[in-house]
Amino acid sequence: MEMIFDSPIGHIRIAREKEGISLLQFTKLDTVSSDDPLLLDCQKQVLAYMRGDLHVFDLPVVLKGTDFQYQVWKEVNKVSYGARQTYQKIANQLGGPKMSRAIGTAVGKNPVLLLIPCHRIVGANGALTGYAGGLDKKKELLRIEALHSGQQFLF
Repeated sequence: MEMIFDSPIGHIRIAREKEGISLLQFTKLDTVSSDDPLLLDCQKQVLAYMRGDLHVFDLPVVLKGTDFQYQVWKEVNKVSYGARQTYQKIANQLGGPKMSRAIGTAVGKNPVLLLIPCHRIVGANGALTGYAGGLDKKKELLRIEALHSGQQFLF
């Protein structure tokens, strides 16, 4: 089951499985409504997040990935609202500095953008690098969080 809705920064596609949300991504597809309570709750929470009214999502999530991807996503999920973390620091936490490219690949496979906040992961020098939703979306999400968390927006 899925839906596509319009947000302040573009259309968002949400899909679910029996146990929870399995996909949240930006899309160029036209809106598709749903009356599914979980999809509607996810839409409501995403819109509240974009208004700055919600900082932590409370939704069941179903992830499919490798053990390594799960480890990376778990670390990414620890990065709090308005904060940023580098690929390098996550690599250091998970085994060593030479893993940053593998970390970036795993972050890029995140199927539930926003719910696992991969937009908060930046390059070693703080530069915006890679985002499955596009760098313009990453920049806007970081701007929203900075605005509502009192953090400085540097981009």
